[in-house]
Amino acid sequence: MPSHTCLRDKYNETQTRLITYLRNGLGSGRHYFKSKYIAKDLGLSSKEVGTNMAILAEICHEISIVRWSYSNSTTWMVSPAKN
Repeated sequence: MPSHTCLRDKYNETQTRLITYLRNGLGSGRHYFKSKYIAKDLGLSSKEVGTNMAILAEICHEISIVRWSYSNSTTWMVSPAKN
């Protein structure tokens, strides 16, 4: 659990929830995530997800987040961070 504590120190609650969600998705073999589905799964608005994902794309070193496309909702490509 030390990494979870580290996440809480580094990111706000929503960002921590997003990183945990994305890591779990990566563990299941997923690499593409739509904002509207993340929002539905986490009980957030699509705008909250989009804003925080854009911030995480810039500052998160735990995973790589790239805005991939927009078709009915923003799609994010997520992959493990390259060390």
